Amino acid sequence: MLTGSYDGFLVAASFLVAALASFTALMMAARAARAVGNAAAWTWRIGGGAAMGLGIWSMHFIGMLAFSLPIPLGYELLLTLASLAVAVGSSVFALWLVSLPTLPHARLVGGALLMGSGIASMHYIGMAALNMQPDIDWHHGWVTLSLLIAFAACWCALFVAFRLRSHSGRTALGLGAACLLGAGIGGVHYAGMAAARFPAGSVCGALGADDLPASALAVLVGAVTVLILGLALGLAWMEQRLETHRLRMRNDDLSNSLDDAQAELTRAALHDPLTHLPNRRLLQKRIEQELLLAQQTARRFALMFVDLDGFKQVNDVYGHHTGDALLVAVSERFRALLGPDDLLARLGGDEFVLVVRVDDVAGITALAQRMQAATGFILVEGHPLDVTASIGIALCPDHASSERQLMACADAAMYQAKAAGRNRHVIYEEGMGGGGGHQLALLAELREAIRLGQWVLHYQPKLDVARQRISGAEALVRWNHPQRGLIPPDQFIPLAERSGLIGELGRWALDEACRQLRVWHRQGHTDWSMSVNLSALQFNAPRLEQDVTHALARHGLPAHQLVLEITESALMQDTAATAALLKALSTLGVGISIDDFGTGYSSLVYLKRLPATELKIDHAFIRDLPGSRNDRLIIASIVALGRAMGMHIVAEGVETPAQRDCLRELGVDYLQGYLLGRPVDAARFEQLHAWPEARIAG
Repeated sequence: MLTGSYDGFLVAASFLVAALASFTALMMAARAARAVGNAAAWTWRIGGGAAMGLGIWSMHFIGMLAFSLPIPLGYELLLTLASLAVAVGSSVFALWLVSLPTLPHARLVGGALLMGSGIASMHYIGMAALNMQPDIDWHHGWVTLSLLIAFAACWCALFVAFRLRSHSGRTALGLGAACLLGAGIGGVHYAGMAAARFPAGSVCGALGADDLPASALAVLVGAVTVLILGLALGLAWMEQRLETHRLRMRNDDLSNSLDDAQAELTRAALHDPLTHLPNRRLLQKRIEQELLLAQQTARRFALMFVDLDGFKQVNDVYGHHTGDALLVAVSERFRALLGPDDLLARLGGDEFVLVVRVDDVAGITALAQRMQAATGFILVEGHPLDVTASIGIALCPDHASSERQLMACADAAMYQAKAAGRNRHVIYEEGMGGGGGHQLALLAELREAIRLGQWVLHYQPKLDVARQRISGAEALVRWNHPQRGLIPPDQFIPLAERSGLIGELGRWALDEACRQLRVWHRQGHTDWSMSVNLSALQFNAPRLEQDVTHALARHGLPAHQLVLEITESALMQDTAATAALLKALSTLGVGISIDDFGTGYSSLVYLKRLPATELKIDHAFIRDLPGSRNDRLIIASIVALGRAMGMHIVAEGVETPAQRDCLRELGVDYLQGYLLGRPVDAARFEQLHAWPEARIAG
């Protein structure tokens, strides 16, 4: 047998070329997977396949140049080119395979077999190009091992290339994988060489004029190697530049999104989310500006308090969605009547306030008449609605010279308009009082309600999106008036706060909610929790912590199953005191929910210091889903903020399946709203929701 020897430097070079070719192919495979359009994808596949095929082929012939026999060697040109074609074809097939959307195991194994067969064929065709006489004697064991190495290397190559598609820009990871693949490709070659036995007296039959001498092969292989090296370095540089560009673009997009979200949150803090009119905060600022201007210039202005007659009936008959649409329609009609210096604000519910500069009282009266005429018959969502407006008017400085006094006078005049038969306007006069007889009568009835036990709690379900079942309820206080029926909280809570009754009302609601939750726990619903709303005054009361502790102890409830809901604006009033109180409540184990999140004007610096466990997205951001891009952006930002701060996210006001599905996609944890259940008394709540089938529909 002829004995051959190897040049160590060329052996090392062959492995280096295989690794560089693998790196080039991996990067191009990732590019092909991310390419837009079939033509672009095939450009990267063919380019990558050519680079990898040339690399495998170069590695083989560098290995052949590293091997020397005591006889001159040459290579048949056609067989040499055929081996190159096989290498390139196998590599293009491999890149096509790994750029597909999926790579199941059966396809991976089949692809590894085909690609491995191609690499092995390239090697043995290249060996046949020597045209040895007599033929090479092959050792079957080594041949089998080379085929197994080819299959294993190709399996690894396809698997790694497919996985690397999701790690764009990870150059170090790509280099490591390329070195592993290069070692596998080199293993195929050198195992195949070990299988070759050259009998004594063998000669190379490829030394003719049409054949390729070893020196010419060395030049060709050198040129291909330089090409591969250039491609590898160029791709690494280009990938790094592209990744830097992608990061910059992603950061710019994120920055713009955050700026948009912050601007939208700021706008929402000063405007009513339904009608987009200024809210109470912006109204107060405008009144203060007008008061200052009136002091400096002796100019008069009017405050007009507008309340819609019949709005509650619209809500009761047609639902809140139609009621909201009616408010939008009315606000647009009112806005069309205003001058450029006038301001129309919505306080909430069906209450609007107009600030308008006064030339004479007749002009104000004429404006009030036009506003009354703007109501009347309105077609909303196919429903013919007939609502009217009661308007109270107060003048500055005629009737008052402070924001609070002006609001009280306009409010009193508005109640006078309602008492006089509604659908009219009244200018404030002395003796009406800041709310007059109506407010005094309501206050007397409210005090009587305490003694007679007319307060009741209704419960609205809170549903866990992940488990698709009820997780508890929110307790909502109602006044069961003997003549007026159930009175919602927005009609008596402000009066209770002004009169000092809110403390007693709040303690009763907290205790009753805990009592009811204990009843449900005894019925087997031990995973249910209870949310209780706290007003701003109740939250700032000195005995709140004591009230919570006593209620939990009295009814034997775990603290973590009680959630206290506080509005965002209430939390921001005195952040140092707020943080201390919340820390004390958190120490008890009570959950803290920031209600109406996004409608206040909170500072994230303060917010991160508060030990809150839940953010509750206001229904104003839910109403226009899934169509509103801005609302989706705001909700996604709130979800990301909550996740970062370890808080659960609750969305209230869910009324349609489309809203529910959109909120699921955005990652909200809990849902509330009429779609999932209206507020009902405890007995009805148990009938509707106390069974396993009470789950999220759809």
